Amino acid sequence: MFSQILKQNLERNGYKVKEFQDREQACRYICGELKGNTVGIGGSMTVEQMGLYDELRKDNDVYWHWKKREGMSETDIRMKAMTTDAYISSVNGISETGEIVNIDGNCNRLAGIFYGHSKVYLVVGVNKVEKDLEKAIWRARNIASPLNAKRLGSATPCAVKGDKCYDCDSKGRMCKGLQVLWRCPGASGCEYEVVLIDEELGY
Repeated sequence: MFSQILKQNLERNGYKVKEFQDREQACRYICGELKGNTVGIGGSMTVEQMGLYDELRKDNDVYWHWKKREGMSETDIRMKAMTTDAYISSVNGISETGEIVNIDGNCNRLAGIFYGHSKVYLVVGVNKVEKDLEKAIWRARNIASPLNAKRLGSATPCAVKGDKCYDCDSKGRMCKGLQVLWRCPGASGCEYEVVLIDEELGY
Protein backbone atom coordinates (compact mmCIF):
# COMPACT_ATOMS: atom_id res chain seq x y z
CA MET A 1 0.00 0.00 0.00
CA PHE A 2 1.22 3.49 -0.83
CA SER A 3 1.65 6.03 1.96
CA GLN A 4 -0.38 9.21 2.27
CA ILE A 5 2.91 11.10 2.46
CA LEU A 6 3.89 9.91 -1.03
CA LYS A 7 0.53 10.88 -2.50
CA GLN A 8 0.54 14.27 -0.78
CA ASN A 9 4.07 15.03 -1.97
CA LEU A 10 3.25 14.03 -5.54
CA GLU A 11 0.19 16.30 -5.50
CA ARG A 12 2.23 19.11 -3.97
CA ASN A 13 4.74 18.66 -6.79
CA GLY A 14 1.99 19.20 -9.37
CA TYR A 15 0.85 15.69 -10.31
CA LYS A 16 -2.63 14.29 -10.45
CA VAL A 17 -2.59 11.04 -8.47
CA LYS A 18 -4.81 7.96 -8.71
CA GLU A 19 -4.42 4.74 -6.74
CA PHE A 20 -5.77 1.29 -7.64
CA GLN A 21 -5.78 -2.07 -5.89
CA ASP A 22 -4.59 -4.02 -8.92
CA ARG A 23 -3.43 -3.81 -12.52
CA GLU A 24 -6.85 -4.65 -13.95
CA GLN A 25 -8.47 -1.65 -12.26
CA ALA A 26 -5.66 0.64 -13.38
CA CYS A 27 -5.88 -0.68 -16.95
CA ARG A 28 -9.63 -0.07 -17.11
CA TYR A 29 -9.17 3.44 -15.77
CA ILE A 30 -6.51 4.46 -18.28
CA CYS A 31 -8.45 2.94 -21.17
CA GLY A 32 -11.55 4.79 -20.02
CA GLU A 33 -9.65 8.06 -19.98
CA LEU A 34 -8.14 7.54 -23.43
CA LYS A 35 -10.61 6.92 -26.22
CA GLY A 36 -10.10 8.07 -29.79
CA ASN A 37 -6.55 9.31 -29.11
CA THR A 38 -3.10 8.60 -30.41
CA VAL A 39 -1.03 6.99 -27.65
CA GLY A 40 2.72 6.46 -27.34
CA ILE A 41 4.26 3.98 -24.92
CA GLY A 42 7.82 3.82 -23.63
CA GLY A 43 9.54 0.50 -22.96
CA SER A 44 7.91 -0.87 -19.82
CA MET A 45 7.51 -4.26 -18.22
CA THR A 46 4.78 -2.74 -16.03
CA VAL A 47 2.73 -1.81 -19.11
CA GLU A 48 3.35 -5.30 -20.52
CA GLN A 49 2.20 -6.99 -17.30
CA MET A 50 -0.92 -4.80 -17.21
CA GLY A 51 -1.99 -5.93 -20.70
CA LEU A 52 -2.48 -2.25 -21.44
CA TYR A 53 -1.38 -2.24 -25.08
CA ASP A 54 -4.01 -4.68 -26.33
CA GLU A 55 -6.77 -2.95 -24.38
CA LEU A 56 -5.80 0.52 -25.59
CA ARG A 57 -5.70 -0.63 -29.22
CA LYS A 58 -9.45 -1.28 -29.15
CA ASP A 59 -10.24 2.45 -29.09
CA ASN A 60 -6.95 4.23 -29.87
CA ASP A 61 -4.09 4.41 -32.34
CA VAL A 62 -1.17 3.09 -30.25
CA TYR A 63 2.57 3.25 -30.96
CA TRP A 64 4.90 1.06 -28.90
CA HIS A 65 8.24 -0.11 -30.29
CA TRP A 66 7.84 -3.41 -28.43
CA LYS A 67 4.95 -4.20 -30.79
CA LYS A 68 5.55 -4.35 -34.53
CA ARG A 69 3.43 -2.37 -36.97
CA GLU A 70 3.30 -3.16 -40.65
CA GLY A 71 5.53 -0.91 -42.73
CA MET A 72 7.19 0.69 -39.67
CA SER A 73 10.58 0.05 -38.12
CA GLU A 74 11.24 0.29 -34.37
CA THR A 75 12.77 3.71 -35.00
CA ASP A 76 9.68 4.82 -36.94
CA ILE A 77 7.44 3.74 -34.08
CA ARG A 78 9.61 5.47 -31.48
CA MET A 79 9.48 8.71 -33.48
CA LYS A 80 5.71 8.46 -33.95
CA ALA A 81 5.27 7.87 -30.21
CA MET A 82 6.93 11.24 -29.60
CA THR A 83 4.06 13.10 -31.30
CA THR A 84 1.01 11.33 -29.85
CA ASP A 85 -1.77 12.91 -27.82
CA ALA A 86 -0.88 10.88 -24.75
CA TYR A 87 2.23 9.07 -23.54
CA ILE A 88 2.50 6.19 -21.06
CA SER A 89 5.58 5.06 -19.16
CA SER A 90 6.44 3.29 -15.96
CA VAL A 91 9.15 4.55 -13.61
CA ASN A 92 12.37 2.99 -12.31
CA GLY A 93 12.14 4.63 -8.91
CA ILE A 94 9.93 7.03 -6.99
CA SER A 95 10.67 8.64 -3.63
CA GLU A 96 8.37 9.24 -0.69
CA THR A 97 9.41 12.88 -1.07
CA GLY A 98 7.81 13.01 -4.53
CA GLU A 99 10.69 12.77 -7.01
CA ILE A 100 10.41 10.42 -10.01
CA VAL A 101 13.45 8.68 -11.50
CA ASN A 102 14.00 6.94 -14.83
CA ILE A 103 17.08 5.53 -16.55
CA ASP A 104 17.21 4.71 -20.25
CA GLY A 105 19.57 3.49 -22.94
CA ASN A 106 18.08 5.00 -26.10
CA CYS A 107 16.45 7.80 -24.06
CA ASN A 108 13.31 7.93 -26.22
CA ARG A 109 11.30 7.15 -23.09
CA LEU A 110 12.87 10.05 -21.21
CA ALA A 111 12.17 12.40 -24.11
CA GLY A 112 8.56 11.22 -24.32
CA ILE A 113 8.01 11.86 -20.63
CA PHE A 114 9.54 15.33 -20.69
CA TYR A 115 7.67 17.06 -23.51
CA GLY A 116 5.32 16.97 -26.48
CA HIS A 117 2.03 15.47 -25.29
CA SER A 118 -1.27 16.65 -23.87
CA LYS A 119 -1.27 13.94 -21.19
CA VAL A 120 1.42 11.74 -19.63
CA TYR A 121 0.60 8.74 -17.46
CA LEU A 122 3.29 7.33 -15.19
CA VAL A 123 2.31 3.87 -13.93
CA VAL A 124 3.93 2.79 -10.67
CA GLY A 125 3.98 -0.57 -8.91
CA VAL A 126 4.40 -0.58 -5.14
CA ASN A 127 7.89 -2.10 -5.49
CA LYS A 128 9.23 1.11 -7.06
CA VAL A 129 8.92 3.27 -3.91
CA GLU A 130 11.98 4.34 -1.91
CA LYS A 131 12.42 6.64 1.07
CA ASP A 132 14.20 9.51 -0.67
CA LEU A 133 15.69 10.64 -3.99
CA GLU A 134 19.12 9.11 -3.32
CA LYS A 135 17.58 5.70 -2.73
CA ALA A 136 15.26 6.05 -5.75
CA ILE A 137 18.28 6.72 -7.98
CA TRP A 138 20.12 3.81 -6.36
CA ARG A 139 17.15 1.56 -7.13
CA ALA A 140 17.01 2.67 -10.76
CA ARG A 141 20.72 1.98 -11.24
CA ASN A 142 21.18 -1.16 -9.16
CA ILE A 143 17.86 -2.99 -9.45
CA ALA A 144 15.93 -1.83 -12.53
CA SER A 145 18.85 -1.45 -14.96
CA PRO A 146 20.53 -4.83 -14.25
CA LEU A 147 17.19 -6.64 -14.53
CA ASN A 148 16.41 -4.91 -17.82
CA ALA A 149 19.87 -5.66 -19.16
CA LYS A 150 19.49 -9.32 -18.20
CA ARG A 151 16.06 -9.47 -19.88
CA LEU A 152 17.58 -8.15 -23.10
CA GLY A 153 20.49 -10.59 -22.97
CA SER A 154 23.08 -7.82 -22.76
CA ALA A 155 26.71 -8.66 -22.16
CA THR A 156 27.10 -5.92 -19.56
CA PRO A 157 28.57 -6.75 -16.14
CA CYS A 158 25.26 -5.91 -14.47
CA ALA A 159 23.40 -8.39 -16.68
CA VAL A 160 25.96 -11.17 -16.26
CA LYS A 161 26.14 -10.85 -12.48
CA GLY A 162 22.65 -9.42 -11.95
CA ASP A 163 23.61 -7.65 -8.75
CA LYS A 164 24.39 -3.94 -9.28
CA CYS A 165 25.47 -1.20 -11.66
CA TYR A 166 29.16 -1.32 -12.56
CA ASP A 167 29.19 2.08 -14.32
CA CYS A 168 30.61 0.20 -17.28
CA ASP A 169 31.75 1.28 -20.73
CA SER A 170 29.94 -1.58 -22.48
CA LYS A 171 28.31 -0.89 -25.84
CA GLY A 172 25.02 -2.32 -24.54
CA ARG A 173 25.04 -0.22 -21.37
CA MET A 174 21.47 0.36 -20.16
CA CYS A 175 22.11 3.47 -18.09
CA LYS A 176 23.06 6.11 -20.63
CA GLY A 177 20.58 8.73 -19.51
CA LEU A 178 19.20 9.59 -16.06
CA GLN A 179 16.00 11.58 -15.62
CA VAL A 180 14.86 13.09 -12.33
CA LEU A 181 11.54 14.88 -12.14
CA TRP A 182 11.86 17.10 -9.07
CA ARG A 183 8.55 18.73 -9.95
CA CYS A 184 5.86 18.16 -12.57
CA PRO A 185 7.11 19.63 -15.91
CA GLY A 186 3.65 20.72 -17.01
CA ALA A 187 4.28 24.35 -17.98
CA SER A 188 3.61 23.54 -21.66
CA GLY A 189 0.02 22.60 -20.84
CA CYS A 190 0.68 18.87 -20.52
CA GLU A 191 -1.14 17.16 -17.64
CA TYR A 192 0.83 14.56 -15.72
CA GLU A 193 -0.86 11.76 -13.83
CA VAL A 194 0.81 9.24 -11.55
CA VAL A 195 -1.13 5.97 -11.46
CA LEU A 196 -0.24 4.03 -8.31
CA ILE A 197 -0.96 0.29 -8.38
CA ASP A 198 -0.89 -1.77 -5.16
CA GLU A 199 0.99 -4.64 -6.79
CA GLU A 200 4.62 -5.39 -7.52
CA LEU A 201 5.01 -4.65 -11.22
CA GLY A 202 7.99 -4.35 -13.51
CA TYR A 203 11.54 -3.67 -12.42
